[in-house]
Amino acid sequence: MSAGPRVVVIGAGIVGCALADELTGRGWTDVTMLDQGPLPRPGGSTGHAPGLVFQTNPSKTMTEFARYTVAKYSELSVDGQACYRPVGGLELATTPARWADLARRHGWATSWGVPSFLRSPEECARLHPLIDPDRILGGFHIPSDGLARPVLAAQAQADRATSRGARVLAGQRVTGIRQAGGAVTGVVTATGEFPADVVVCCAGIWGPLIGAMVGLTVPLVPMAHQYARTTPLPELAGLGEDADAAVSPILRHQEADLYFREHGDRVGVGAYGHRPMPLDPTEIGVASGTGGTGGTVELGAGDGTCELGVAGGADRLGVVGGGGEFGGSEELSGAGELGGAGGVYGARIEGVAELGGGAEPAIREFTPQDFEESWGAAVELLPSLGEAKVADGINGLFSFTADGMPLMGEHPGLRGFWTAEAVWITHSAGVARAVAEWLVDGQPATAVHGCDLNRFEAVQLAPSYVHTRSCRAFVEVYDILHPLQPAGEPRQVRTSPFYPRQQELGGWFSEATGWERPQWFEANAGLPEVRDVPARNDWASRYWSPIAGAEALVTRRRVAMYDMTPLKRVEVTGGAALPFLQALTTGQLDKAPGAVTYTLLLGPDGGIRSDVTVARLGDGEFQVGINGPLDVDWLRRHLPPDGPTNGSVQVRDITGGTCCIGLWGPAARDLLQPLTGLDLSSKEFGYFRARRGYVGDVPVTALRLSYVGELGWELYTSADAGARLWDTLWAAGQDHGVIAAGRAAFSSLRLEKGYRAWGVDMTAEHDPYEAGLGFAVRLGKGDFLGRDALVARKGAGPRQRLSCLVIADPAQVVMGSEPVYVQGRPAGYVTSAAYGYTTGQNIAYAWLPAAAAGPGTEVEIEYFGAAVPAVVTEEPLFDPGMTRLRS
Repeated sequence: MSAGPRVVVIGAGIVGCALADELTGRGWTDVTMLDQGPLPRPGGSTGHAPGLVFQTNPSKTMTEFARYTVAKYSELSVDGQACYRPVGGLELATTPARWADLARRHGWATSWGVPSFLRSPEECARLHPLIDPDRILGGFHIPSDGLARPVLAAQAQADRATSRGARVLAGQRVTGIRQAGGAVTGVVTATGEFPADVVVCCAGIWGPLIGAMVGLTVPLVPMAHQYARTTPLPELAGLGEDADAAVSPILRHQEADLYFREHGDRVGVGAYGHRPMPLDPTEIGVASGTGGTGGTVELGAGDGTCELGVAGGADRLGVVGGGGEFGGSEELSGAGELGGAGGVYGARIEGVAELGGGAEPAIREFTPQDFEESWGAAVELLPSLGEAKVADGINGLFSFTADGMPLMGEHPGLRGFWTAEAVWITHSAGVARAVAEWLVDGQPATAVHGCDLNRFEAVQLAPSYVHTRSCRAFVEVYDILHPLQPAGEPRQVRTSPFYPRQQELGGWFSEATGWERPQWFEANAGLPEVRDVPARNDWASRYWSPIAGAEALVTRRRVAMYDMTPLKRVEVTGGAALPFLQALTTGQLDKAPGAVTYTLLLGPDGGIRSDVTVARLGDGEFQVGINGPLDVDWLRRHLPPDGPTNGSVQVRDITGGTCCIGLWGPAARDLLQPLTGLDLSSKEFGYFRARRGYVGDVPVTALRLSYVGELGWELYTSADAGARLWDTLWAAGQDHGVIAAGRAAFSSLRLEKGYRAWGVDMTAEHDPYEAGLGFAVRLGKGDFLGRDALVARKGAGPRQRLSCLVIADPAQVVMGSEPVYVQGRPAGYVTSAAYGYTTGQNIAYAWLPAAAAGPGTEVEIEYFGAAVPAVVTEEPLFDPGMTRLRS
């Protein structure tokens, strides 16, 4: 049996050890783990993590990672010591808003298969001895949550890996990565060189330094987070002095940015309520026994900025946070009790956890002044803490990314260099399994597009962008965030040429991938159609306006202009462009120039990687509408080996240099025809056709298609001519009642028409037949990536289906991710939802078991703890005969 390729894993923390275990368990046994520090505590975040595992997350993928982590670590032990204790997790509410949010979280847990319960105050008090039921409204209880022992779990996995042939070497500071022919060939350390076919960076807070060695931006920043332990509490005396002992559930008090766990007869308190504290990775140092803490952190107190002072000047860094727990240690060494006179926590606190020669680099000196407000809130929730003091504490470093998600995947320009970064204990085993599947099997079983290293646009990798978002996200880490809530600064990073006109019309903007996207326009507030828009529940009415409904109605009745510029597009050209695209897509692209084809990109297992629209503009010229940077990366990875050298195929991202207006509605042809020499009749310019011409004096590429289900065209031009195109259409449209419409109307219209959104309605976990996209597959065209797997899947029949639900109550507009019950049992979850203003139906799409996906099936959607009746219906709800699109 082959030992597989030579793999070098950089970093022997819990992620590196988990990956070595997962790889060797799959037969790749030629694995070497290198770490710069001593083992088993090399000095990174694993060594000080308190090990809290709260599984529930709005992301299905992250919850699945956490579930696997719990399952795996529950079975691991070292010398009879368990690596995981399922003491349970309990999230507490002290306000009605938080109690409602806990009901929403209960829905997420149900959707993703994590058993959970909403508990009364009295039930919470019975679960935890320190809770005063009079101070809370209730709690969200997950019995399988609990405490991992990170160092022990890492050791257990490393032991299993070494038993299969892997090596683990300490004191190996990486100084370089060897490469040749566009691929890695080895890792160089201060003491030697290690040949490698695959290198995986699991260096955690040092990840950016390793990435820099191969010209890769690893967009994470180490962030300090406070964790402290109290003096002994009489109520916990039965647990003794064992710092690892715990029997009560771990707690979250998110309204005060706090979490708690037992350390024997003491309580550990983690706080996110302090100022953001980013640190430059170059200043962290190594656990060599000789280094100090290094670096200086200077942060603004009240302006939301994070300034990092470094030698030679000030630099701006940043991170973005998620909602996990880190910081603290299993064995905190300190200088005794921290507290003021009389044992009361005061403004002046003496003593800190000791640092110095040989200290763990990921542990920074505790800053008591930053903990004062958090301590007060902790005492308010758990009155027993009022009799205790803060005995010791740390500011522990851990990794944040630009969007709070991990960084997994392969370097876009260097084969064999992979990352598994910004991974917290909660998700460590799950991420390791996914990366191992990716390496060994070609792709993970879990959809990981939200974690892919290559998901970011270039503007999102700018240090200033990451910095500002990081500080805001750290402050919001436990906040109740609405799915439509606009992002904070930086804004106006990417604007289309139409942006000034949209501002003049009172556009209300959100942001995605750096683009400003109008949701609706205040200029349309006076439309009579506003009166036809029904009210909706409080949660769904946030960051929404009835104006959006009026814009949808006008689109159906007259004509509207939509800014489609942010939708990504690439140009694929060259003599081999057609066979290249044919081999990657499910549709038949071998058509005469002028054809437009909706088609899919599949993974090796037949799962949907993306849906794309391909316009053949010439024999070797294609414009491909895609979903984002991951599609660009996918196309480039599959270029023929000679592509970059002899010009057989080129893939070029043209999004930034172009712009697009979607002109849609029954009056679209009447508006556009007088402006162009193109014959816009249905006979000469049919549905899913493309032509080049002029609109006024603006050169355009016109595609007759519509994501809203109406007659119309996507009109593309160069960015410099964009404003002229807008003004030309706007002036001509006044006689036709034209309006500008936003994304909120767009979302409603596309659901009425049953159009799917990749990454929301379907992912790599779903095949085309399950997703209702079998029409986009042409098995008879010849071979394409994923075809064989798709044939096998089709033969087995679908296990689940994406189904259209109609909710009887028009006010109960759901937002996505809610669980769907069939015959009283959770059976699926909502993907997209919106009110259909022209059909007068409240719509939700959901994944359901195939047996329950038949029209007429009655279901219930759990929405903030209440059951909302719905019924499965035929789709599409609007214009099933396609008469309007083809008119």
